[in-house]
Amino acid sequence: MEKAKILIAEDEKTQRDLLEGFLKKEGFSVEAASDGKQAIEKIEGTFFDIAFLDYKMPELDGLHTLREIRKRFPDLPVVMMTAYGTVETAVASMKEGAIDYLTKPIDLDELLLIIRKVLERSNLIKENKDLKARLQERYTVQNIIYGSPKMEEVMGLVARVAPSQATVLIRGESGTGKELIANAIHYASARSEKPLIKVSCSAIPETLLESELFGHEKGSFTGAIQKRIGRFEEADGGTIFLDEIGELSASTQVKLLRILQEREFQRLGSNVTFKTDVRVIAATHRNLEEAMKQGLFREDLYYRLNVISILLPTLKERKEDIPLLLDHFLKKYSGINQKKIHDISKEARTLLLRHPFPGNVRELENLIERAVVLCRGEVITTQDLPFHLQAGLSEKQLELSAKLKTLPDSLEEIERDLIVKALHQHQGVQTRAAESLGISERVLRYKMKKYGIRQ
Repeated sequence: MEKAKILIAEDEKTQRDLLEGFLKKEGFSVEAASDGKQAIEKIEGTFFDIAFLDYKMPELDGLHTLREIRKRFPDLPVVMMTAYGTVETAVASMKEGAIDYLTKPIDLDELLLIIRKVLERSNLIKENKDLKARLQERYTVQNIIYGSPKMEEVMGLVARVAPSQATVLIRGESGTGKELIANAIHYASARSEKPLIKVSCSAIPETLLESELFGHEKGSFTGAIQKRIGRFEEADGGTIFLDEIGELSASTQVKLLRILQEREFQRLGSNVTFKTDVRVIAATHRNLEEAMKQGLFREDLYYRLNVISILLPTLKERKEDIPLLLDHFLKKYSGINQKKIHDISKEARTLLLRHPFPGNVRELENLIERAVVLCRGEVITTQDLPFHLQAGLSEKQLELSAKLKTLPDSLEEIERDLIVKALHQHQGVQTRAAESLGISERVLRYKMKKYGIRQ
């Protein structure tokens, strides 16, 4: 691990040499300066993790040196050292940006304690910056894979909507990437440093959803053994993403409407009203207009949510993006699985381009992940794709064609598909796949050779 680098600016040579020698023995890399001017010259040419400045120095004293450092090197932590340990001196130093101060004679244990605290704080700040950078890189609009005119139009709308405070309703079939769009809107907004809280309204039982969203007080219902903060409280200052909003019950719709109108809510079992500053992004694959006609979705809530509507195209409507997505997922899952697969054969690409993808981008991603796992070479071929793709048929067409074939042919196709699925399920481990199929490994290898199944 690289040594932390420390600057000591002290005009008194004995004190300077003492501190320099002590810190070097403690394993730090140290440079010393005899005045403020020399300290700034050293900072200009070298990166330091922390600087210690004597308050009283010739030419440029500690306070003026500190001001200059704050202007030019705002991220450098500075600790002031002074023999004049008055409250006024400490306050003046902290006002100018010093993070701490030491009173002379220097207590060496206290010196080490301050250094450790500063380094821990610096590491934490760096980790947070790195994390934010990774998140922003991951969710930035530019990193959503597309090239088709339909997606260009969608992403143009996302770019215009993101900086606003408007409520957004994202619509589209399952697997079209509604959550990715919500991520992009949040991380391109002024709320990007605040939480993005995600709630799947269809994954939580209706009896628990209200508590999940708004929280509850201890004893408010059977099983409420302690107070719980809801997701709207957690998202305060940030964004809440409500996926599958069309699944909300009538009572929960009323409470959500109140939040959107008044920006306030109550926990279950409480009469206390809480204010919240939350941007709402909702998503659904349902036809909300039809749900309103059937009395399943409130009209007033619909208009509150539908301030900005973003409709995502199906993958079938953006076929131009399939080659880009294929290359993206191939690279992603080859890396995850530590495989050197560099391409997809022309025949396999043709089959994938012909496929209607009823499951949209999610289905495409799953197909490529499966193919990467099963592929034994450096190129994915048609043999690495599911049988219904190899036959160039949809699953419904496959069912129909099976009815028109002889019984032996149909049984062989079913047997082949079961073997492929078992190998995929057990990550290509033939012993485990054979065991799950109820056959020996030798029989499995024979049938794999018979059906041309490669791993």
